[in-house]
Amino acid sequence: MGILGGLDIHRRQITFDYLDERSGETRHGRIAPADRMLLRGWLQKLLADAGKPAAFAVEGCTGWRFVVEELQRAGVEAHLAEPADTSAARGPKRRAKTDRADARLLRELLADGRLPESWIPPAQVLEMRARLQLFRDLREQHTAWVQRVHAILLHHGVPAVTGGLLGADNRRRLEVGEGLSPAGREAVAAALRILDALDAELDPLRKQITAFAARQPGCRALQADYGIGPITATALWTELGDSRRFSASRKAVRHTGLDITVHSSDGKRSAAHLSRQGSPLLRWALFEAAQCAARPGSPDHAYYRRVAERVGGNRAALSVARKMVRRAHHTLRALGDQALAPV
Repeated sequence: MGILGGLDIHRRQITFDYLDERSGETRHGRIAPADRMLLRGWLQKLLADAGKPAAFAVEGCTGWRFVVEELQRAGVEAHLAEPADTSAARGPKRRAKTDRADARLLRELLADGRLPESWIPPAQVLEMRARLQLFRDLREQHTAWVQRVHAILLHHGVPAVTGGLLGADNRRRLEVGEGLSPAGREAVAAALRILDALDAELDPLRKQITAFAARQPGCRALQADYGIGPITATALWTELGDSRRFSASRKAVRHTGLDITVHSSDGKRSAAHLSRQGSPLLRWALFEAAQCAARPGSPDHAYYRRVAERVGGNRAALSVARKMVRRAHHTLRALGDQALAPV
């Protein structure tokens, strides 16, 4: 290899630190502002001047996608570093951490073969991740506005709404504003308009994700598990991806952040909590799917009830979610290359 380097990404700049292995010369600096075209020009100049193969490591934080895409476009070997493990590899902090130090650490870990690498998903997976994140954000906003309407009704002493808040009969009651003050009626009317706008965005997005899940082989296979629908299947597919990179199903569970922490003398987190080091999107989808285990028809119902009686429903759902991840790991692993087949 001719050039080995690390790139530390921030909104204002990208800090680089690279080593020319043939000459032994190291260079560092900044690419500012951090945008695609400026990075592309810098890579073109670097490769034209060096005339040697290159490899760069990038930490898997916000902004890594366009950087990795430009590295691959320029023919540079791209490596995506796992943030938590990269931070652990730094060891005890003895001095102030800087962007240059972060870039140098990535370069050194790459050169030593100690870089904790993450999977670089193909473009199709990245696009579906972005759609799912949008869907989740819209759903959370929708839920928040529904809860706000319930709070307004309670605050004014209006009888609680039974059934769906936006059902035809309940909607007529809300639009009339019976029992509400003028300000309360305005607040409910505004909430209904916002909920309508959110539904207008959610419905086509849900249909798009559902249609994709019906065509993609990995998503179709995952939906055979009780409780996993198109949204959850697509979330599992985008986050687990090539499940063959996990040597055991417990590592797939750890990837989701649903694993339980243990006591460590050098750690800062207390034991018996979720690590939460995986994808929040995936944890959200899995918890929603695991709620189905409370239904009598679920094959996990007996297990769910045993755990729920001991530690409560929420923790029982988390236990079922971990079982779902293990099954999904084996399902995708068995499909091999077909699991990520483009559609």
